[in-house]
Amino acid sequence: MTLDIGVITLVLAAAALHATWNALVKAGDDRLAVMAITMGLPVVPFSVALFFVPIPAAGCWPFLIASVVFHWGYYYFLLYAYRHGDLSQVYPIARGTAPMLVAFGGWILAAERLNIYETLGVLLLSAGIASLAWRRGERRRSGEGWAIAFALLTGVTIGLYSLADGLGVRRAGTIAGYILWIFVLTDLPFLLFALWRRRGQLRTSLLTNLKPGIGGAVTSSLAYAAVIWAMSVAPMAHVVALRETSVVMAAIIGSLALKEPFGVRRIMAAIVVACGAAMLQAS
Repeated sequence: MTLDIGVITLVLAAAALHATWNALVKAGDDRLAVMAITMGLPVVPFSVALFFVPIPAAGCWPFLIASVVFHWGYYYFLLYAYRHGDLSQVYPIARGTAPMLVAFGGWILAAERLNIYETLGVLLLSAGIASLAWRRGERRRSGEGWAIAFALLTGVTIGLYSLADGLGVRRAGTIAGYILWIFVLTDLPFLLFALWRRRGQLRTSLLTNLKPGIGGAVTSSLAYAAVIWAMSVAPMAHVVALRETSVVMAAIIGSLALKEPFGVRRIMAAIVVACGAAMLQAS
């Protein structure tokens, strides 16, 4: 099944935004503070907006609550992964895990069966994504094992919250209402947790990381709202796989902005990712 060109364009834009906000988190002096601003700034306007949209249908709430829990796990594992590893290593491992999980979960839970070409496309795309993190001939760094472990756990939570949201938004009866409740219920507790952890040093932690936090707030909110909408009208595996092409953008950002290594091997991996995405959409 091919996606509408409008959906493809929107998901690719979301991928670019997603890579950008992850780079902002990685580049921040205090990653918890950056994520607190990223998650916290949208809470007030989104909370107000809740009064102007319908309440999601009862059938979606188990999925919505599950997504909130998985998102909390995602933030936790992501922060620890970036503590130990580079953007260009952590991001591909985390994002490469999700498409296969969502493809399998979509088949089991939503009867979204992939044909042989679509399956090969997902596998090829995931392999290309994961290969971006492979460091041939480089000396193993201190803490790299932890970075890989936390990145894999991050990938599992990405797959789980993507499935929960894909299934939940289809039962909500209101896409806008579902999106707003997801952000408010996910972001407010995280903001309160971050404020508690940084008590006594809020001025230093938050003000010095305000610029990347604001950038992250805008890009992350737009990125995931676009993905949730796309999963309401298109197969989850297609949307998630296409979204994860963001790893190519993240590798480029990591090289240009964060001075992380980028060479022929990563160019080839990017080509593999593009071929996988093309096979998935052309089937």
